[in-house]
Amino acid sequence: MDYNATTPLEPEVIQAITEALEDAWGNPSSNYMAGAKAKAIINQSRESVARMVGGKAEDIIFTSGGTEANNLVLHTAVEYFRRNCKAQEQGDGQQSRSKGLPHIITSNVEHVSVNLVAEHLQKDGQADVTFVPVSKVTARVEVEDIIAAVRPNTCLISIMMANNETGIIMPIQEICQRVKALNKQREWLRILLHTDAAQTVGKIKVDACELGVDYLTIVGHKFYAPRIGALYVNGPGTRTPLFPMLFGGGQERNFRPGHMRSTRLYLEDRLKAVFRDKITFNSHYPGSDVLPNTCNMSIQGPRLQGWRVLSNCARLLASVGAACHSDNANRPSHILLSCGVPTEVAANAMRLSVGRGTTKSDVDEVVEDLRETVQLLEEMN
Repeated sequence: MDYNATTPLEPEVIQAITEALEDAWGNPSSNYMAGAKAKAIINQSRESVARMVGGKAEDIIFTSGGTEANNLVLHTAVEYFRRNCKAQEQGDGQQSRSKGLPHIITSNVEHVSVNLVAEHLQKDGQADVTFVPVSKVTARVEVEDIIAAVRPNTCLISIMMANNETGIIMPIQEICQRVKALNKQREWLRILLHTDAAQTVGKIKVDACELGVDYLTIVGHKFYAPRIGALYVNGPGTRTPLFPMLFGGGQERNFRPGHMRSTRLYLEDRLKAVFRDKITFNSHYPGSDVLPNTCNMSIQGPRLQGWRVLSNCARLLASVGAACHSDNANRPSHILLSCGVPTEVAANAMRLSVGRGTTKSDVDEVVEDLRETVQLLEEMN
């Protein structure tokens, strides 16, 4: 139950990759047959990925993964600001129009591939960054807090579409609507809008045009595809700026969100039936929607820290939070603390994320495994 960390490859995906490795090994930039075949497969894949997120094939940039895609957006925003400043100076012959450093707005619960990049840009003196805290009531970043953080030099707002630990879905469409209204009043610098949709593609509907974003990050291994990524850009290089970081040579069906939601609800019901008042759900917040497959919960007890319970389970495979933070597994998640979860509850947190293939029988096994493990640890106390 760690599908938010990664997913196995679908058999159709393995078959497609195998066929491509055998038949389309050519350089897609070459004119010979193997190269032409490779180019055709890439074009078809680009069409498929575009359909998944409501975009056009030309809007999809393939990347090595979500980290590269997110880095590309933040790098582009800084370069976009710099070029706008330079154009303003050349236009009026004054350097006073430059409004300091580029300003980026993000939240305090983003994936590290956004937060660490933002922190690096700030420490390196390349950008000012505002980390807007999520509400301790809803665990969402609130629209008004984002708008209040906007400055004249704000060039990018980057907010994840859903949190990888709590599953809470962020109000991206509302943020975009408000910012687009602001952009109409701004004289010289449009605010770019980005959402990291790593956790939502394949689980809930994702339509970049409906959301109103300029950039949207896609991560293959979160929805049964290879460990590569893609970046949706609304008209790359025309409507929306995109600048390279590197220099050198030039399937949306069968998501079954309803199945995953019913499986997660069954899981939560079974957990409540077994652990009763000992259990706390860290993904339930009033007024906030949650991913259909994600259950973040804590079982209360002095020896029931999440890492300890999971390391003693015989069958359950899950995590205490983001897989990227596995080295700090014995520390309470800063995401949960930011959402208002008490320290002693956050210390016991476990993230159970179901997938397409998870059955009620699997849930029953997992809950029984947890029951036996908790009983064992309590007897040891």
